[in-house]
Amino acid sequence: MTQEFRYQQLEAWLLQGIEEQRWRQGERLPSIRTLCREHKLSKATVQHALQRLEVQGQVEARPKAGYFVSLQAPAVNRPVSRARIEAPRPVTVSELLQDIMRRSAAFDLLPQHSPGDLPPGIVALNRAIGRSLRRQSGQDFQYYDEPAGNVALREQLALHMARRGWPCEPDALCITSGCQHALFLALMACCTRGDVVAVESPGFYGVMQIIEQLGLQVVEVPASLETGMDIDALEDVLQRWKVRACVVSPAFATPGGALMPESSKRRLLALAESYDLAVIEDDIYADTALGAVPDPLKALDRDQRVILCSSFSKCLSRDLRIGWVSGARWHARILHLKLVTQLSSSQFVQRGLAEFMADGSFTAHLRRLRTELRTQRDRLLQLLNDWPGSIRVSKPQGGLAVWVELPSGEDTLALYAKALQQQVVITPGPLFSASGQFRNCMRISFAHPWNPLREQALSRLAALCALSP
Repeated sequence: MTQEFRYQQLEAWLLQGIEEQRWRQGERLPSIRTLCREHKLSKATVQHALQRLEVQGQVEARPKAGYFVSLQAPAVNRPVSRARIEAPRPVTVSELLQDIMRRSAAFDLLPQHSPGDLPPGIVALNRAIGRSLRRQSGQDFQYYDEPAGNVALREQLALHMARRGWPCEPDALCITSGCQHALFLALMACCTRGDVVAVESPGFYGVMQIIEQLGLQVVEVPASLETGMDIDALEDVLQRWKVRACVVSPAFATPGGALMPESSKRRLLALAESYDLAVIEDDIYADTALGAVPDPLKALDRDQRVILCSSFSKCLSRDLRIGWVSGARWHARILHLKLVTQLSSSQFVQRGLAEFMADGSFTAHLRRLRTELRTQRDRLLQLLNDWPGSIRVSKPQGGLAVWVELPSGEDTLALYAKALQQQVVITPGPLFSASGQFRNCMRISFAHPWNPLREQALSRLAALCALSP
C-alpha cells in the first residue's frame, strides 16, 4: 500500500471518528506517536493526514499540546450519491441552464445583491490593462494577434505552470477565449461527430453543452465527491464501449470539489494509453486550492495524451475571458481551430495580464483569494449545519462550491421554481448529469461573502426544502 493511500486512510478514519463524536469538539486527538504506533505509519504520513484535516477546519494544532477537534468543526455529513453507468447517449442540455446564466447566478444564490468595493487584485489588473491600452503605438490596432496568443502572456503562464510541477515551453500553450472555448477546441480536435466521450458524473454542465453542439455521445462515469472519477468504473466503460475522449477535472472538480489522488491519475493515463484515449483535463479550479496547489495531471503525461484546459475565470475574473490550452499531440490542429472559431484575442488585454502576472500582483491576489474562500467555505458549512433534517454536504479543499444532498424525496427542479419566487437562485443537481440524475441534490457556491442578505436567502431556502428536524 502506498504512502498516499495510507495518509488518506488515516485521514478518513480520523474524520469518521470526529463525525461519530468519538472525539468531541475541543477534545484532544491521539498523539502523533500513538497514531504512528497503532496504525504502523511514519511520522510524516501521520502529520500529513493531520495537516489535511487542519486545512479542512476539522482540527487545530496547539503548540506543545497536540491536535484537537476544532470548536468550529463542521458537523455535516458527506454526500454519498453515485451515478449509474448507462449506455452512451446524445446530450440535450436543459433550458434551465440558460435561465440560470441569464440571471448571472451560476455562482451566487442572490445575484441581484452584490455590493462592495473592487478587490485589490482586480484594481491592480484593471490598472495593468489600462496601461497596456495607453501604450499602444503606431498601427497596432490594425493588426491581429498571432494564433497562439501573446508571447509574454504565454511565458508567464509557462512559469506559473512550472511552479505547479509542469515545466512547459510557451510554444506548448495557446491563448483562448476562456476555458469553455479551450474545452470546445480540445473536443473538436480529437473527436468527430458520433464519437463517445466519457465524463464525470456528477460533472460540469458546460462540457455537456459542448458535447451536444458537436453531435457527440456521452457516457457518464460515477465520480466520488472526494477523489473524483471512479477509475474502476472508467475501465469498465472502456471495456464495453469505444470511447474517444475522457474529460476530467482532477483538481477540485465541480460540483463537489473532488481532488483526484496521484494513484488514480497514473491509472487513468495507463488506461488512456491502452485504449488510445484522449484525456482532456479541465484544470480551471486548481488555483482556488485552500491548501497546497496540486500538480496538474498534465505533469504526468509522457505520451502526449493530455490536453490541458484552463482560464482565469474562477481565480481572477469571470469577465476577463482569457484562457489557455495545451494540446499535446493535437496542438497543431487546435491552433488551426482557434483561427476558425476566434481568429485572435485582444493584444492589449493579454499584455496587461502578462504585466499583472510578471510584477507579482497575480500571486498576491491568489493569496488573498484563498484566505477569503476558506472563510466563506467554512461559514457556508456552518450555516448548512444548522439546517433541519438529514442532509449531506461535501467538504472541498478547493473550488467554489459544495454539493448538497437532500433526502431522497426532495426534488431540486421543483425547488428551483419555488426559490425564484423568494428571489433565490439555486443550481439543481440534474444539470450535472446528462441523464437527469441527482434530483435531490444541488450545488451551492461560497464564491461570495456571506453578508446578512445571503445568509437570509440561505435560510429561506432551508424553509422551502421543508426538511423535518
